[in-house]
Amino acid sequence: MYVLTLHSFLYVADRQNFEIPDQMLKTPLPALNDIEGHKIPSSFPLVVDSHVHIFPEGIFKAIWDWFDKYGWPIRYRLTSLDVLNYLLSRGVSHIVALQYAHKSGTARELNSYMAEICQKFPNRVTGMATVFPGERESESILKEAFKMGLKGVKLHAHVQCFDMNSENMDTIFDLCSSEDKPIVMHVGREPKSPAYKCDPYLLCNAKKLEKVIRNYPKLKICVPHLGVDEYLPYKRLIEKYDNLWLDTAMALADYLPIKNPVELDDMRLDRIMYGSDFPNIPYAWDREIKWFKERKFSDESIEQILGKNAFDFFNIKTN
Repeated sequence: MYVLTLHSFLYVADRQNFEIPDQMLKTPLPALNDIEGHKIPSSFPLVVDSHVHIFPEGIFKAIWDWFDKYGWPIRYRLTSLDVLNYLLSRGVSHIVALQYAHKSGTARELNSYMAEICQKFPNRVTGMATVFPGERESESILKEAFKMGLKGVKLHAHVQCFDMNSENMDTIFDLCSSEDKPIVMHVGREPKSPAYKCDPYLLCNAKKLEKVIRNYPKLKICVPHLGVDEYLPYKRLIEKYDNLWLDTAMALADYLPIKNPVELDDMRLDRIMYGSDFPNIPYAWDREIKWFKERKFSDESIEQILGKNAFDFFNIKTN
C-alpha cells in the first residue's frame, strides 16, 4: 500500500491496482483551500522565484478561461504589476518573469510588454523573451528583445506545438548559444490535456531533449516542473550534462497526480532551481516554500536551490 496526498483528499491505493491517467488533465483538477503564509521564512537565504508568468490582461484572461475549462482554478487572478508586487512584498528577492507566444505574429508585442514591465522593477525582475518557433523573422525578433534587455527565451511545446528536434528550432538554439542567452523550455510530457492542439507525448521526451543539449553544449536550457512526468530520465540527464537545469514549479506541491514522489535530495542539486508557476496555481503561493522548510537540506543545498542556481543560469546581476 502507499499513500498519495492530492488536493485536500487522501487517497490510499494498492500499487498494482492504482493507475495514473495517461494525461494529467484528462479532467480538470480541483482547487486547494490551503492556508498561505505572509512572508518567506526569515531563516531562508535569498529566494529567487525562477518561474513566474506575466502577460497583458487580455491574454491573462484567456489563459485563466482555458484553465477553468481544462486545467484547474487559478487562485491568483492578478495583473502583471500586481503579480510582481505580490511576491516581492512577501520576501521574494528576485523574480524571473516568463511568457510565451500562443501564435505567430504576437512575439514582438509580448517582448515589448515584458521589457516595459521589467523596467519598473530594476534589479528585482529578470524578463525572458519569447518567439513562436518557425515564424518569419524569428532571429530578428529575438535580437530586438535582447537589445531591450530581455535575458533569454521562454518556449512551451504544449502550447506552441513545436518539435524541439526540428530545423525550425535551429535558429533559436544557434542564436541563444552564440549570445549566451538561456532557454526555459517546457518539453516535459505533462501535464497533458485533450484540449491541446498537439500531443505532448509525441513532441516531448527526455531523449529528444538530450539531442539538443548534446548538439548545443554551450546552450543553457532549463526544463520546468522537474521534467514531469519523466523524473528519472531528467535526473540522469542533469547528472550527465552541465548545460541542463530543472525547475521545481508545481512538481513539489503534492498536487499533480504523480505516481511516485520526487526524491529531490537524490538529484544533482546545483542544477535545480526553485520556481512557483505563480500566479497560475490552484493553491497557496508559498506551498513549495513550505515544502522546503519541512525538509532538512544542508545550508549549501538550500542556498543553491532557492537562489544561487538561478543567479548562475540566468546571469542575474543585482546592481
